[in-house]
Amino acid sequence: MSLDGTNSYLLGSPDSGSTVVVDPGPLDEQHLGELAGAGRVELILITHRHVDHTAAAARFHELTGAPVRAADARHCHGGQPLTDGEIILAAGVELRVIAAPGHTSDSLCFHLPGDGRHGSVLTGDTILGRGTTVLDFPDGKLGDYLATLDRLEGFGPATVLPGHGPVLPALDTVVRAYRDHRHERLAQIRAALAELGSGAGVREVTDAVYSEVDPAVRTAAENSVAAQLEFLRG
Repeated sequence: MSLDGTNSYLLGSPDSGSTVVVDPGPLDEQHLGELAGAGRVELILITHRHVDHTAAAARFHELTGAPVRAADARHCHGGQPLTDGEIILAAGVELRVIAAPGHTSDSLCFHLPGDGRHGSVLTGDTILGRGTTVLDFPDGKLGDYLATLDRLEGFGPATVLPGHGPVLPALDTVVRAYRDHRHERLAQIRAALAELGSGAGVREVTDAVYSEVDPAVRTAAENSVAAQLEFLRG
């Protein structure tokens, strides 16, 4: 589910002498030591609540003294919750906080307008480096996710810095592909309901739409179907 692992990002201008760390990741002391050794950590940011992004947050706060900030106060350590539209100036860089519910209700993206010609966006698990993300239903909802995709498309060809997988060019292009995929799945769900009956349950619809899914990700497929049924049934 985490592809090659969780990406941690170090942000900072060359002459700042400090860094902002985004998603310190799982509790791995060697990894945290390497992050801390790259320069004085000024701030730690969290994209969303999942353990592969947050497990090390409290420990990394202890190691560096830097405040940890997230949308959810339960994942903040020595810092205040982040708010949509907030502008952060730290380590010589400017970040803008983007509320991005859908994958989870507390998902955030971070826009770096000064990073390259078109800027870049740290997308957490909202956009992955390959494949498509899952919605952690019922916390994550498809209606919210589609609205988030619409919002992210407005950042144009910004570089995508995902929570898992490789860096991608052109956020707007990736968003359109993600949206098309969601609508294709919704069409498949509608077709399954037409055949099975409008009252068909999650397991029946999953059997019809994800008949060849790897058993290892069956639960994720069922969550996806549940999210889509809730969206279609209003």
